[in-house]
Amino acid sequence: MDKSEEREREDEANIKFEAAMCYLRGLCYAKQNAFDRAKECYKDAVRIDVQCFEAFDQLMRNNLMSTDEEWTFLESLDFDFIAVTAAANDNISTSVAQEAAEFTRMLYTTRLPKYKNVDTFEAATETLSTHYNLAENPDLLLSRAELLYTHCRFTEALSLTQDILSADKHNFSAIPLHLACLHELNRKNDLFLIAHELADHHPEEPCTWLAVGVYYLTISRVADARRFFSKASMMDPHFGPAWIGFAHTFAAEGEHDQAISAYSTAARLFQGTHLPQLFLGMQNLQLNHMSLAEEYLRAAFQLCKADPLLLNEMGVVFYHQNRMSAAIETFTSALKIADIIGSDSGAWVATRANLGHAYRRTGRFYEALDEFNEVLRQGGKDAGVLCSKGLVLLEIGNPLEAVKTLHQVLSITPQDPVAGDLMAKALEENSLLEGMGSARTGGGGGGGSGQASFTSGGARGAATASFDTANGSEGGGMSVEEEFENMLRIKKRDAVAARRGGSSGGNGKGVANAGTAGGRLVELDEDEPVADGGGSSAGGGGGGGGGGGGTKGRRG
Repeated sequence: MDKSEEREREDEANIKFEAAMCYLRGLCYAKQNAFDRAKECYKDAVRIDVQCFEAFDQLMRNNLMSTDEEWTFLESLDFDFIAVTAAANDNISTSVAQEAAEFTRMLYTTRLPKYKNVDTFEAATETLSTHYNLAENPDLLLSRAELLYTHCRFTEALSLTQDILSADKHNFSAIPLHLACLHELNRKNDLFLIAHELADHHPEEPCTWLAVGVYYLTISRVADARRFFSKASMMDPHFGPAWIGFAHTFAAEGEHDQAISAYSTAARLFQGTHLPQLFLGMQNLQLNHMSLAEEYLRAAFQLCKADPLLLNEMGVVFYHQNRMSAAIETFTSALKIADIIGSDSGAWVATRANLGHAYRRTGRFYEALDEFNEVLRQGGKDAGVLCSKGLVLLEIGNPLEAVKTLHQVLSITPQDPVAGDLMAKALEENSLLEGMGSARTGGGGGGGSGQASFTSGGARGAATASFDTANGSEGGGMSVEEEFENMLRIKKRDAVAARRGGSSGGNGKGVANAGTAGGRLVELDEDEPVADGGGSSAGGGGGGGGGGGGTKGRRG
């Protein structure tokens, strides 16, 4: 060996020692909870020696960087250094050395979060599985399971984690994801068995008590779950799943202040993940602190811009702030991202329902109707969605279909006050339309075309035209059809006025209700008196029902 080769080997050894020192320095800072300094030390270790996997693993496992930072950091690493040193020291061909560099790059790619660049991840896993015969590698299987879990495909993710644990039941890195899948699928017996097995054989592992806590949380014994989550977090203060589970127990009991405190601790310990900030936003949303909720959700959005759940929560905040255009844009973006990443469409039924409510509030009734129909097709019969669909059908002048839809609501929830109120209005409006239809049919030859025109235009357009004609435009020279149409318009106006007069008792409450019915389903003429606030009683109740549906969808 000549002196140049000897010098290169010494330089390589020095590089490895320097990277190891940076890694150990990062561990010391992490023990002191100085995570910013620990992160920089780990990054320096990987920059010095790109093969210092221990430092890279600490960065990924402890979520010390945001999703964008992690991808930027991966692209900045000098993987060609592997090819150069391999070719110089092992006397191998340049092509083989470059393949070693690309192999390391693909392995690192599989460890990154799965919220973005899904195509890059899938290409890396496909190459590693086929070209390098690593299809059964547990680390690669775990990366695939994480991707499936991110896409809400819990059954498929559970199948992969079961394969990992059947080959090596002591693979503790796969257990938290396995427990999460079992919880999502409500597999109580499986959770009971794995918790007992771990408690019998591995009482010194934090994962053991995490499993016990998840089991108790699944069977709704929240206080016991909190105790074991706390035990797991004390055994390993940097064990993220235990902190998140501990905070979830407070949220499950409605203890929002304590939940916020626990999520804040998790956000301080795990600065790179957006989940604690997301959960903080959700808690403030439930407390009706919209400004704080928006602040936390925007902080989460800076860390991860491709999580459909985060975008749904932001849309709910905009909805409650009456920023409907922003809400529609955000809900639409959430559904697009869910479709791009291949997520299970059934998992985002609530987001689609929220989009339908936002369309309804902005008067885009036909688009709202399309969304509600899609929700009912994917998610089955939901009383809140059916009630909202009935309201939309009333708005577009189709009371008969509204009656049919609201009958379904009352068959599910017979005591629903909103559905009962809407049913009364739908029956009233439908009877009015049927009465006019029979009058037109008995009026002679022009009745058929007149009825078709009225039905297609809806109650709102017909009433608007009626008052324009009734106010002094019935002059001479009118045809028989025109006289007949004029007579119907006058009768409709008298019917509306009579309906108001008959329900105007009770300190103005009846006036408000009648004004609402006329205001929502019939356009009033400028000369007709309308009670102040008439459009906010039943109509406001309908809007409130939509808002409640949005919140319900978000929580579900």
